[in-house]
Amino acid sequence: MSMNDVIAVAERAREASHGLALATRAEKDRALHAMADALQARAEEVLAGNAADVERAEAGGTPANIIDRLRLTPERLDAMAQGLRDVAGLPDPVGEVVRGGTLANGLELRQVRVPFGVVGMIYEARPNVTADAAGICLKSGNAVLLRGSSSARSSNAAIVAVLRDAVAEAGLDADVVQLVPGDTHDSVKALMRARGHVDVLIPRGGAGLIRSVVEESTVPVIETGVGNCHVYVDAAADLDKALAIVLNAKTHRTSVCNAAESLLVHADLVDTFLPRVVAALQDAGVTIHGDAAFGAYDGVVAATEEDYEQEYLSLDISAAVVPDLDAAVRHIRRYSSQHTEAIVTEDLAAARRFTASVDSAAVLVNASTRFTDGGEFGFGAEIGISTQKLHARGPMGLPEMTSTKYVVTGDGHVRP
Repeated sequence: MSMNDVIAVAERAREASHGLALATRAEKDRALHAMADALQARAEEVLAGNAADVERAEAGGTPANIIDRLRLTPERLDAMAQGLRDVAGLPDPVGEVVRGGTLANGLELRQVRVPFGVVGMIYEARPNVTADAAGICLKSGNAVLLRGSSSARSSNAAIVAVLRDAVAEAGLDADVVQLVPGDTHDSVKALMRARGHVDVLIPRGGAGLIRSVVEESTVPVIETGVGNCHVYVDAAADLDKALAIVLNAKTHRTSVCNAAESLLVHADLVDTFLPRVVAALQDAGVTIHGDAAFGAYDGVVAATEEDYEQEYLSLDISAAVVPDLDAAVRHIRRYSSQHTEAIVTEDLAAARRFTASVDSAAVLVNASTRFTDGGEFGFGAEIGISTQKLHARGPMGLPEMTSTKYVVTGDGHVRP
């Protein structure tokens, strides 16, 4: 595999993207339904490829939780197909007028949504991302170059083969969906250096992957995913609400970026809330890495600086007591990955101060961090959750997979 191999794939994607940009919603939706039908019709082919990946992973001593993320089942394959059908049911963002009107000189000005062109996806483990990314990119008018982890190479190859055939049968260019050739880091590096051939890169995975792509890429990157999310229980919190929110945010699903990783509690609640939350978390199997106040309880592990910086993705949580709301905000500013933070309070002024002071992609009041999700936000689909500030921030639905251009219509206008 050489840089030229990746460039060749990117150039085919570029050519295919020109036709896709002109496709109607009906044409794109027909392709998405064909992709969904094909995944189910050729399920044995995809599951056989996945079985080969799982066998290699088990032989290599891969942890069980990673194998579970890698494994496909008939039910998971059906969910992938349904995901493509769901995307087909969403509004087409391409061509949407963001703003417009007639200028004083009579020129008609419209800012309209247009596809990026060629999107590169670099992701780990989950082969369902292959179908999700292909569907979201196709609907938003983008050709996609997919570079999954080598551990899922057989699964991804089978899925992409099925999707490409379906796209072609639906009348679109199959090259709108392609795998990046190669299994080594060289192919990833080549994709990251394909500036001018790839319009944007979106990494999905752990902190190490995302950091590597952000630091090494010359292609513009939309940074996604890492979530050191905090829940702050304010002095004016309803303690029943607070307990339910903390438990849901931490234990509902631990391996996702919107799970809570840190708990902050106002000092006024040390005697009333700490005993309840410590007992409830420990009953749920959570290990608490706490400060001195939390350390007064049996089973609490003394927290280190690394604990407060940690995205655990497990049944662990860091915890600290803070003297006031401003101290909670300072703690969050120091340790947060700017993904999602939540405050539990019945004090409107405290809620307003928290939401204005905390600089994260999503800030929730009296709700679990688990709601930061494209589906939960009503977007219908997401390609990831952006934790950066340029172009898109938070859950990225179909509109966030587009850029804009200005269309200006005159009648012989010349500038005086």
